[in-house]
Amino acid sequence: MSFDGRSAIVTGAGGGMGLNIARDLLATGANVTGVDLKDRPTGFGYGLDEGPGKALYLQGDITDEAFVADVFAKTQEANGRLDYLVNAAALLWFGHDKSLVEMDLEVWDRVLDIDLRAVMLMARHAVPLMQASGGGAMVHVSSTQSLRGDPNPQDAYTACKAAIIGLSKSLAIQYARDGIRSNVLVPGMTDSPMQDRFKDQPEIKQAIADSIPLGRLGQPQDMANAVLFLLSDRASYITGTELVVDGGTWAGM
Repeated sequence: MSFDGRSAIVTGAGGGMGLNIARDLLATGANVTGVDLKDRPTGFGYGLDEGPGKALYLQGDITDEAFVADVFAKTQEANGRLDYLVNAAALLWFGHDKSLVEMDLEVWDRVLDIDLRAVMLMARHAVPLMQASGGGAMVHVSSTQSLRGDPNPQDAYTACKAAIIGLSKSLAIQYARDGIRSNVLVPGMTDSPMQDRFKDQPEIKQAIADSIPLGRLGQPQDMANAVLFLLSDRASYITGTELVVDGGTWAGM
């Protein structure tokens, strides 16, 4: 898959699957704006400068519309167009995000800001630039948590991840005639920094891996592979749908 000369914005590019997606797009020739609250990744194997695409890294809060507008303005200035948007940033707030009966409403509001409002803001500013570029593709990252209830609830996260699916379908239908596609990646359990809660509990990670039909946790690269396919011209007839990448977990429920 070649993205030579195309322009992409990837949120959550400071680590995990967002970083993998950004690096893979750079490696295939895309010019990538990585966006995150985290510092720009540095060091061998973690940088965003490998190319051949050009990298731009912008640090800030994507729940702030002024910052989001600046991201798109700087991307347009650098690349002259926008072809792709990947909404990979998210907050999974263990210990705080729980049952709606129990959680502080400030937690609910903050999770919705990061996991849903930011997705909306990024798409809101992406559409006009994609229209001007003659089309484009978006991939929004949801979760298998959106497809089920949970006896250990994270109600704000679950609500956001389900809402992303509905929002993506609406975008797909609204802008299909403009050549803009919108799809959702639905990852299962992924061995990424978001799951650092298990880093000192290898037995729990192994038990989870053993419960997955393919016998392992997902890796950020598995998710990056799926996202690049959905962005690519090979998926040019795919819009308004979800790609579940979970090692077969959901199929076995």
